[in-house]
This record gives sequence, C-alpha cells and structure tokens, in this order.
Amino acid sequence: MHLWVDADACPRSVREILFRAANRTATPLTLIANQMLAVPPSAFIRSVQVPKGFDVADNEIVRRVAPGDLVITADLPLAAEVIAKGAHVLSPRGERYSKENIGPLLNMRDFMDTLRSSGVDTGGPPPLSAADQRAFAAQLDRFLARGR
Repeated sequence: MHLWVDADACPRSVREILFRAANRTATPLTLIANQMLAVPPSAFIRSVQVPKGFDVADNEIVRRVAPGDLVITADLPLAAEVIAKGAHVLSPRGERYSKENIGPLLNMRDFMDTLRSSGVDTGGPPPLSAADQRAFAAQLDRFLARGR
C-alpha cells in the first residue's frame, strides 16, 4: 500500500497529518506537485516534482497508483480515474470517494461549473476547519488500520 498526495492544493495541515501517519505506520508516502515541496527527513516520505501544466500532476498520480493504494485529493476527475484503477480516495476534508458516490459528485461538479459559466456566483468551499482536519485524520487512521 502506498499513499499518494495531489499536493499542489493539499493544505499544509493535512500534509503534516500525513507525515506523522506515514512515519508512525511505516507506510510509503509520495507527494506529487508541480513545485518542489519540503518534506521531513524520513525513509517513508518523498516529494516528486513534475513539470508545470494542466493535469500533469494528476496524470503522474494515475500512472503510478496501484490497486489498494490511497490517493489524497479534492479533484473529482482525478478521484474517478484512480477509483477506476482500484485505488481508494480521501479528500483533505475526510470525505471518502468511492464507486458508489463518485458519479453523483462529478454530476454536481459539472452542474456547478455550468452555473458558474453562466454568471451565477456559487461561492467556493469554506476554509479547512479544525473539524475537517480531525475528520481527515480519523478516516486516514481507519484506512491505515484496515490496510495492515
């Protein structure tokens, strides 16, 4: 099992939770981003920089992910691709994406995109809260405990 992070938009607080969990459970963790990200010294944690460009980091994650791996992302199209490859997905807010819920989530995303393109202000997601961070940490711990 490997943990993959769509790190360009992953909040620092979530990365810190992931660093602690990877070291605690001896689980390989790789951050993929189009910029170099600092990671703590660890045999289990590394960062990979990919070229800048639309979906370059996402494509690299899809290329590397294997069935049973866990991908951390809020990107629904990326989530759909890794789910199709047999991997698991967890958002930085602690929401699990699965075969059962990814279709409706993609449909809602497309609907909201249509509203925005027609001039409707749909707002954005709220800032990541302490409760979101706790939900993420709890879901991550559950996943890692099952994976062992």
